Amino acid sequence: MDLELRHLRIVRAVAEAGSVSKAATVLGLAQPALTAQLKRIERALGGALFERDHTGARPTPLGELVLTRARVLLPAARQLQEEAARFARFADATGNEQQRYRLGATNSPIIGGLVDRLAASYPNSSVSTQTSWSANELSEMLMLGRLDFALVGVCGDSSPPSGDNLAWRTVAVDAVCVLVGDNHPLAGEPEIELGALAQEAWAVAPGDGCFADCFAAACARAGFTPRTIYETDPATCAHLAQVGRAVALCQATFRLTAGVRMLPISGAPLRWRQVLGWHPEAPAAVAAPSIVVHAKAAHMDSVRRSHSYLSWLSVHPGFGTVP
Repeated sequence: MDLELRHLRIVRAVAEAGSVSKAATVLGLAQPALTAQLKRIERALGGALFERDHTGARPTPLGELVLTRARVLLPAARQLQEEAARFARFADATGNEQQRYRLGATNSPIIGGLVDRLAASYPNSSVSTQTSWSANELSEMLMLGRLDFALVGVCGDSSPPSGDNLAWRTVAVDAVCVLVGDNHPLAGEPEIELGALAQEAWAVAPGDGCFADCFAAACARAGFTPRTIYETDPATCAHLAQVGRAVALCQATFRLTAGVRMLPISGAPLRWRQVLGWHPEAPAAVAAPSIVVHAKAAHMDSVRRSHSYLSWLSVHPGFGTVP
């Protein structure tokens, strides 16, 4: 039997778990199957890798040697796989490299504008999108080379996912606003006090990060605790606001539908940063400066569609598209 990476993963799992039974659970295998695998690995390597008794499994000197090498080889193999995925590119029929832009986005109201601008500026390129409510999931896809760029939102001054491993640029800083139905008693106000909505139910799009905590803290400062929160997609949030079932939190560049109005919250207690991320060692990184410019232009286009938000921005410096 030739030794394979999966065999080294088994040895490492047994050592880390401290017993074959616990390692079987971690690996999702039946214990007899894992025991049989381990015996075959030991025969291939010429000796016992673990001393096993009722207290667990401890590496033998041979096992320690194998583990030392496994702890080098397994991360190296994973790194190779990630680098190969990042450098993989579509090829056209003649074998020449063809540029593509694989974009990921959370519930961003400007992703459509970004796609439109890229498709217009690079008509011979392939532009594809993938949406997730999780910024962490999209950052992991950047790390693995499954996406070229990700447009995500982060609350306030929070750091984007994956920290120093990815490059991030801020596209815009927007106030978080409230959607209300046209028939809501406060629909005609230029902006609204958060405390005036203390008796309302709330609708909000899902996401990871600290936004839920920041919203709860803002409500506490306004003197109330939200009584009901519906976590659902943006379209359903807008519908609940339209029919008067809830008021909805939304990004200021949200494209309004019939029957709802968007109101800024007095004092802008909640902020949402649109950030664009990429892997700095990926081939797509060379295009990052132009993608950032297109993303900012797409945000500015969305701002221009909202006369009320434009007026609000004129007296609230520090918000809007980043220069």
